[in-house]
Amino acid sequence: MPSPYTLLMMQFGFRAHDFGRMPIERLARTLHVFAPVTIQLALTKALDAYPDAGQLSPGYARRIRKVLESHDIDIAVLGCYINPVHPDDQLLDRALARFEEHLVFCADFGCRLVGTETGSCNPDGSFHPETASEKTFDRLTRSVERLVRTAEKFGALVGIEPVADTHVIGSVASMARLLARIDSPNLRVIHDPVNLLPSASPFGPEGPDGNQQRSIFLEAFDAIGEKIAAVHLKDFTYHEGIKSAALPALTGHMDVPALLSIISERKGGIDILLENTQMDTAALTLGALKRMATLVQ
Repeated sequence: MPSPYTLLMMQFGFRAHDFGRMPIERLARTLHVFAPVTIQLALTKALDAYPDAGQLSPGYARRIRKVLESHDIDIAVLGCYINPVHPDDQLLDRALARFEEHLVFCADFGCRLVGTETGSCNPDGSFHPETASEKTFDRLTRSVERLVRTAEKFGALVGIEPVADTHVIGSVASMARLLARIDSPNLRVIHDPVNLLPSASPFGPEGPDGNQQRSIFLEAFDAIGEKIAAVHLKDFTYHEGIKSAALPALTGHMDVPALLSIISERKGGIDILLENTQMDTAALTLGALKRMATLVQ
């Protein structure tokens, strides 16, 4: 039975770039209607102008923070999505340096968690058969360990988001393995339950039912729950056994009440960031989620 504390602390927010690319002042005004709210901010995706690699500074970061805080908006995740197993060593080094730059200045943004997915042997992150190899896992481990050691120096957190089928880390088991390989409190998980569902359904043509979903949610929280630092929330459907996953929350087959119930028990204070949000339905979706949250205690 979750305590009133865990329920009251549940926080919903958005990925900022789902609302389009714009100046920070306009973004703050756009999101203020949902305030207080938390966001995932990927500079290159959400802002129409942003510093190039090597140009981030404490002053720039503090300005972004102040504009958002003046509209009652906090940054939960600073997005810096790179391919940490990029096949070109020189380009990989540049990408890791860019991520490290975010780690250095994330505190000035008012955020500790910098997030990425784990990429593929293809530069664009698409499916490649070698991505699942031990050699690629070792390459990822070296990249993530470099980032974690930088995070440890600056009091930051590296957030890893698994993606099934196409990325190096695509399952709870592989995420747990990476966490065991790099044993650091500065390595964390950005948990997207839909990302962990396979593209081809092993559950039948309609995908997992409610009981199966609850088992999937519990498996993740049992195995890696202590390391989960943020949750992404979107939705999915399966058509003839094939997953469609780029759906806004509450528009597909996700058993959201079951997920919220588990979150309230295990991670009540966590940021839950909606994906693929549309401005004309965001307020209704947010209201519906908050009502669901009141029913899970």
